[in-house]
Amino acid sequence: MSKVLIIDDDERLAAPLADYFARFDLNLVGATHPEQGIELLEKETFELVILDVMLPEVDGFTLCKQIKKQWQIPIVMLSARGEVDDRLIGLELGADDYVAKPFEPRELVMRIQNILKRNPPAPAPSILKFKDLEIDTALEKVVVCGQEISLTSNEYRLLTVLGSAPGKDFSRDEILNILKGTEVEMLTRAVDILVSRLRQKLKPTDYIKTVWGAGYRFVAPKDNTETPS
Repeated sequence: MSKVLIIDDDERLAAPLADYFARFDLNLVGATHPEQGIELLEKETFELVILDVMLPEVDGFTLCKQIKKQWQIPIVMLSARGEVDDRLIGLELGADDYVAKPFEPRELVMRIQNILKRNPPAPAPSILKFKDLEIDTALEKVVVCGQEISLTSNEYRLLTVLGSAPGKDFSRDEILNILKGTEVEMLTRAVDILVSRLRQKLKPTDYIKTVWGAGYRFVAPKDNTETPS
């Protein structure tokens, strides 16, 4: 599922749009303030940003320039102003497309899909290396302190998700969604049991931390750069 960030101060927009995007395998995350949007970009990985022109404190054009300077990520500008000059400004600043409000959600989805086809995400590294832990995603092999360990399919999937995003908090609901369709029971308590089993198998390492009131986080310094595929 492709992850998309929308930065728009209209709080009524993101939730219904997220439900619609989910039908097309797009995970939409909303931010209503420029600063909140930048914080999300720093913490999480997105494949595209939808950016409103009319934002509080910092206008969308300025924010577009800032994002393009820091991240190589496609941007779709969104605005109630559909003048040609506005579109040209957005495109000159590096925006990949410009959609005027009001818009048809299906059209926005199609534009996003076309952009993502032209800008496929970089392949994930085949080996994730940490101190005392190595995850080979090509061979689905996990080595702890030099010894290969045996994991169930759910334990392995959970470890690769957490290990691919060190420092990111994953709620129990997010983990349930990731494991959806497998044999794990769709209950919050099932996540806690799964994490407990995984921690036991990863001993003596202690990389999976509980974030009280939030969920779980993978915390471990990288041993060195990932081994290329």
